[in-house]
Amino acid sequence: MTQAFRIPGRGRVDMTRPVTFTFDGRSYAGYAGDTLASALLAHGRHLMGRSYKYHRPRGPVTAGSDEPNALVGVGKGPALHTPNLRATQVEIHEGLTAVSQNRSPCLEFDVGSVNGLFSAMLPAGFYYKTFMWPKNFWDKVYEPIIRYAAGLGVAPTEPDPDSYAFRYDHCDVLVAGGGPAGLSAALAAARTGARVILVDETAEFGGSLLSDRQARIEGLSGPDWVRSVVAELEALPNVRLMTRCSAFNYGPHNMVALNQRLTDHLMTGASGQPRERLWQVRAKEVVLATGALERPMVFEGNDRPGVMLATAARTYLNRYGVLCGRKVVIVAANDSAYRVALDLLEVGASIAAIADIRPAPDGALLRQCQQMGVRVFKSSVVQRVHGTQRVSGVELAPVLPGGDVGKGRHVCADLVLMAGGYTPSVHLFSQSRGKLRFDEKVGAYVPGESAERERSVGACHGVYQLDAVLADGAAAGAAAASASGHAGDVPTWRVDAQDTADFSGFAGALPRRGKDLHSMSFVDFQHDVTAKDIRLAVREGFRSIEHVKRYTTTGMATDQGKLSNVNALGIASYALGRPVQQVGLTTFRPPFTPVTFGTFAGHARGDLFDPDRRTQVDSWARAQGAVFEDVSLWRRARYFPRNGEDMEAAVRRECLAVRNTAGIFDASTLGKIEVVGPDAATFMNRMYVNAWTKLGVGRCRYGLLCRENGFVYDDGVVGRLAEDRFHVTTTTGGAAGVLSMMEDYLQTEWPDLDVWLTSTTEQWSVIALQGPKAREILAPLVDGLDISGEVLPHMSVVEGTILGVPMRLFRVSFSGELGFEINVPTTEGRRIWEAVWQAGQAHGLTPYGTETMHVLRAEKGYIIVGQETDGTVTPDDAGCGWAVGKAKKDFVGKRSLALPALRSPERMQLVGLLTDAPQEVLEEGAQLVADPKEAIPMRKLGYVTSSYFSATLGRSIALGMISGGRARKGQTLYVPMEDRVIPVKLVDPVFYDAEGVRLNG
Repeated sequence: MTQAFRIPGRGRVDMTRPVTFTFDGRSYAGYAGDTLASALLAHGRHLMGRSYKYHRPRGPVTAGSDEPNALVGVGKGPALHTPNLRATQVEIHEGLTAVSQNRSPCLEFDVGSVNGLFSAMLPAGFYYKTFMWPKNFWDKVYEPIIRYAAGLGVAPTEPDPDSYAFRYDHCDVLVAGGGPAGLSAALAAARTGARVILVDETAEFGGSLLSDRQARIEGLSGPDWVRSVVAELEALPNVRLMTRCSAFNYGPHNMVALNQRLTDHLMTGASGQPRERLWQVRAKEVVLATGALERPMVFEGNDRPGVMLATAARTYLNRYGVLCGRKVVIVAANDSAYRVALDLLEVGASIAAIADIRPAPDGALLRQCQQMGVRVFKSSVVQRVHGTQRVSGVELAPVLPGGDVGKGRHVCADLVLMAGGYTPSVHLFSQSRGKLRFDEKVGAYVPGESAERERSVGACHGVYQLDAVLADGAAAGAAAASASGHAGDVPTWRVDAQDTADFSGFAGALPRRGKDLHSMSFVDFQHDVTAKDIRLAVREGFRSIEHVKRYTTTGMATDQGKLSNVNALGIASYALGRPVQQVGLTTFRPPFTPVTFGTFAGHARGDLFDPDRRTQVDSWARAQGAVFEDVSLWRRARYFPRNGEDMEAAVRRECLAVRNTAGIFDASTLGKIEVVGPDAATFMNRMYVNAWTKLGVGRCRYGLLCRENGFVYDDGVVGRLAEDRFHVTTTTGGAAGVLSMMEDYLQTEWPDLDVWLTSTTEQWSVIALQGPKAREILAPLVDGLDISGEVLPHMSVVEGTILGVPMRLFRVSFSGELGFEINVPTTEGRRIWEAVWQAGQAHGLTPYGTETMHVLRAEKGYIIVGQETDGTVTPDDAGCGWAVGKAKKDFVGKRSLALPALRSPERMQLVGLLTDAPQEVLEEGAQLVADPKEAIPMRKLGYVTSSYFSATLGRSIALGMISGGRARKGQTLYVPMEDRVIPVKLVDPVFYDAEGVRLNG
């Protein structure tokens, strides 16, 4: 196909570098610098997509990231295919493969378009009303249909082979947007010596200046001035310039997230380089120069291929050298329409008519158009667009003095341009929690009070005249640099521009004749939301624009309402009879434009998805044939099978070994925190439910930590090493959370306390030696240390050495047997482990894993936080009420624990569970009821939290949380299963050695 709509010598594409690509299997030609949209438009192809609900034919309506219609899939194969990319942003390269979406069997003939015939039956919110009856249709009819129809593109089915990078950076001034305002701000800041980062989402800096052939700045054309500014910025060592880089999220404390596209545009391939990079930039000052979006106009058929924004047609012409149509009708609400008309006339296009909604437009540009023979119809609107897969004509009609619409006239056209005014792009400002204000002059919301150290400049601030835009940017850039500690002058430029005289606009639906019933006047192009849908939502009682948004889904498509929000506000405002500013404004949420999942994932894929934390003993355990499991971020040995044992057999053997001789267990993954300082005991008293002031040096205590709501958060053994030093252990998964909670309280609630908190989890390897033979194995290894029961009783800690290595030795047990936990520096962990292992061979020492540890502790009725607790369990519920310091003045959660609801005898309480059949092991999570014959839904009394077969006891045991459980001991409850009912007797949760005799060896 020839590029019949390409204008030779026009635009910024490189016509010496032809590019071949395919769209829907058909080969096309373009040039380096083209987007997919501009290249297809050069061939006269406007049809590029189908809408979501009605499957109406759609073409590009914009030339940038605000495009709602021309969404395509790019790439070959199940792994390299990327759906839902904007054709207006996809840069073509040799061999590019693109396909249209949301159509079957093909783009030109889509059977889904039959939905449009039933549009009167599919208004806003129809799914809320239609899918309610009959009830049994949901699973078999409604849900399958919805799932089949949902979505736009086809998601890739294979892993993404591309790589993605991640980087942090800091700067004095971050400028988002590389148009005239952003360039002037960046240059003003950079000249002061401030460190500046300038980003723009397009392939080159310049913004609107790249599409402006008339403007002169210091005697230079717009593109030439841009080139000179960029060259100066590139030469400065304190400036970082990034194109193809979107600022998509503005977080607290000036943390701005950037998505930089690195290789998709390269014609020679990525050569192993990252596809995209995620930047997290902390800026002292931020300048937002994000521009403004031209506003579409709402009239019947405004979604037809060949209907687009006026500035988009100007961009395609002057930036890409593409004429989007030869016979043009422009519908105008401000003077920018006439500037576009003059550019089109210059290349030989015919302006069939300009319908200006204003009653008395005037200005030099309008008069110039009239002098060139353009028919201008004042106080006129478009009634409807004719054509199916491409515009063939429009119907123009006058607006009469009373507001009615007169008889229309038909005008032939293949291109309809909308100049509805401009909407400042305030998305990033809104994300930063800044307060917006409604500006009557520009008829839109503009940035008001900032919540961050931020300045909005240029068109996103409601400033449109080029000279004012440059001055606004320069002043803000210099002020931002000064605020970051770099003072300098504010540069000025001499500007000669053919600016429009009127930047007013129109919000809402254009006046029309006839009823609304079958009108297809679109507000949200992608979600097929029409003006009648907005009016229907108001009639049905929705008054807030947030509610209207959710009921109609306007503004909820992938363009985040960039084109639809202001028009929806205008229609709702008119229907409610209220000013726009009283209707409210929807919330702009990140990302500003969609970001690939790969960018967010970065390197965290496959083996790098989570940190693979391994202890010093990991390789030894692997050599012993251990089977591992993931516990939080750690890899832990679950059991050590021998001679083909399955897990059940291995665990039974390991349990009996610990009970009868000795077992060795790697407990290095426990969280460890050093609490040090003169006020350490006071701090511990306030954090934990236990009392700590009187705990002697060299003694240990079980510590229980609650949140403010009184519910158990974590637990562990705490040893007092000195008057001002505690060694605190936490659960494996709770280490980071406990330290964060401690830091939060120390910094915000008790900054007067003289305490330091240090994470020492990685510093200590911990070897748990448990069983009747533990002392015999350990005693010869410790250097002159008496570890007899009289000198080192249960719940004691002592510092010494083992084989010459510094050691903290805890006399504690999570198995119920005589136990020691040997803490040695991590670098010596493997050596000491092997020494203990060798010393234990004569005594039958056996390695055991986490599964055996779970069984051993369950036999003793010891809880595991996160298994017996679920975030709603108090210490008393878990059978640990004895640990709560009743005489303590205060601790975290104390007030909540005094609430009547948390002291109710009917609360879930920890009990033991025994099945009638000793060999029957309950399922964890199984529910318990009082009457198994009760009609469904039964009243559930509780559930099983832990369940195992105990080789020591020769039967199954379980723990459970039961409503009023302690008072129910001795009762029988039932576990209804799919094929049977299991009777269960409620007993004390301590199944083994209730007197604790074995702890003393």
